[in-house]
Amino acid sequence: MFMSTKRYFFAISVLFALILGSFPVFAQDGPVTITWFVGLGAGGQPEQIAAQNAVVEAFNASQDDIVLEIIIVDNNVAQDTLGTLIATGDAPDIVGPVGLAGSNAFAGNWLDLEPLVESSGFDLSRYDEAAVDSYRTDEGLVGLPFATFPSFIYYRRDLFDESGIPYPPSAYGEPYADGDEWTMDKLREIGMLLTLDENGYNATEEEFNPDAIIQWGFVSQWTDPRGHASLFGAANPIDEDGNAYVPDSWRAAFDWFYKGIWEDHFIPNGAQAGSDILANGNAFASGNVAMAHTHLWYTCCLGDVTDNWDIAPVPSYNGVTTAKLHGDTFRILNSTEHPEEAFEVLTYLIAGDAAPQLLQVYGGMPALPELQEDFFATLDETYPQGVNWQVAIDSLAYADSPNHESYLPNFRRVTDRIGEFQVLYENTPGLDIQAELDALIADLQVLYETADEESSDVDTGVGSGS
Repeated sequence: MFMSTKRYFFAISVLFALILGSFPVFAQDGPVTITWFVGLGAGGQPEQIAAQNAVVEAFNASQDDIVLEIIIVDNNVAQDTLGTLIATGDAPDIVGPVGLAGSNAFAGNWLDLEPLVESSGFDLSRYDEAAVDSYRTDEGLVGLPFATFPSFIYYRRDLFDESGIPYPPSAYGEPYADGDEWTMDKLREIGMLLTLDENGYNATEEEFNPDAIIQWGFVSQWTDPRGHASLFGAANPIDEDGNAYVPDSWRAAFDWFYKGIWEDHFIPNGAQAGSDILANGNAFASGNVAMAHTHLWYTCCLGDVTDNWDIAPVPSYNGVTTAKLHGDTFRILNSTEHPEEAFEVLTYLIAGDAAPQLLQVYGGMPALPELQEDFFATLDETYPQGVNWQVAIDSLAYADSPNHESYLPNFRRVTDRIGEFQVLYENTPGLDIQAELDALIADLQVLYETADEESSDVDTGVGSGS
């Protein structure tokens, strides 16, 4: 049986690396070589490759103590390639850009940056504290904010206008137009008023026909149950002792979502969300959803909804506001032999001369406030209606910690089981949602307990940026 072309070239590249590694290395004075691995997330597009190569050239020309080398691997094989390099002792020093989800396959391999931050005097006060905390895990501070994608509420001005309903607040801490606090209950209230059937009745009216909906009030778009529940508070389905659980706030969250779909009908169910009327899964871009909770990266995907939308703060629950955060950054592997030099390169990439150039080609909001004005000026060229971008900036202060994409034991199998739970509650009426949540917790407990036996998630680093 012949090996596939992709596997053939992958095998040859790894063999070549191993052969090179077998030659003796003689001690010598000179610059330290730091290797930067690109491929787990962004970085593989032609304009990104050109920018990254230019950054390497500029860094090497700026000093004589470090030689920065870059390895760019196709995203389809990057995880396998990095896993093999780690397993064979040929790991690079720096990896990125990569999001939290993409880094989970290598949990246990990241260097704690806290000692390097302290010894170098790197100023963390330049960032929102919540954004920094989103990179704190059991391994320590495994990353620093760089390209951020805060979440908030997208809303369609025209749908609010047509229903005569005031817009959501324009800043965190502001009440709704009627003086009530901007809460998840208030979002439900106006979401139902903005949900219409084919005869124009809204979801609060007795005549409303839930089988003939043409406009929905709200969707939490393109996320999983952990993302849904984050609106009710930051958490993860595992306690400090490694046992499966969910807090009461998450139980309230799944009640809210399930009733929103099957009783209040202001949230589309799975079949509706995947239908033509909701653009086959891109619900907010269909023009038939009034509000959507998602991230800044969604500006890529608005379709024809280009000039009649704005953004608003995430509502609070029990007095706490949580705006889940996605972000791409660079990480240092804990196998590096040169942590100080690797950290010098990392800070050059995220906060030095390279940062503006890389942020431009990666497309993320700068975590550094001084770089944000130019970023939003570019977005204004695409969306000139006067979007309230300050909401996006302010959302960083409400980032979820722990993050909703944090690593969990037996990660892939746990993620699959959580996905099955989502399919169930989005597509099945008549459930006892709390009983289904209990069943999920019981299954997660088994998966956590068998994580070491499975040993397929992280042992060699082989298991999606944001």
